[in-house]
Amino acid sequence: MIETENKGKAFVAYEYKEITVNESKVSMYMDCYENFGWTFEEERSDLGNTHRVTLRMKRDRKIINKMELTRLQRNFEACAIDLGRLERAKTSLATMWALAIGIVGTAFMAGSTFAVTHEPPIIWLCILLAVPGFAGWIAPYFLYRRLVEKQTEKILPLIEEKTEEIYQVCEKGHSLL
Repeated sequence: MIETENKGKAFVAYEYKEITVNESKVSMYMDCYENFGWTFEEERSDLGNTHRVTLRMKRDRKIINKMELTRLQRNFEACAIDLGRLERAKTSLATMWALAIGIVGTAFMAGSTFAVTHEPPIIWLCILLAVPGFAGWIAPYFLYRRLVEKQTEKILPLIEEKTEEIYQVCEKGHSLL
């Protein structure tokens, strides 16, 4: 006669969820999802992208207040997406300007190269075009740093506000468990 080890344990049906997040945000996601009833099964790095991690989790399908927890979880997910957009916004404008100035500098350098390879070479035009060309290659570094500083000053209060909203949603979810 075979005895089962599960005698006395009730059957629990689980729902499963898998998310892929940036490596730097793993702790935040793990902490937040626990407030909506999820428990983590495993964490593994994506093979193709070393900065992304896949989190696998489960929770009881018959959890109390499931509808409200799901609504709060969706609110958290929307806030997390907004937070990611705000983080990217710190550098996107600076990147655009730095690339544009770098391309203009490259165009001046191309003109300088054409001027020097012309028959006969036009040295004065080569020098005239090379100066803004070099400036267009050097300036983007400093411009990028300055614009990122300015954008960070502008966006940091919004990031803090969104982070506080995430914590309030998680607090509400935790109180329902």
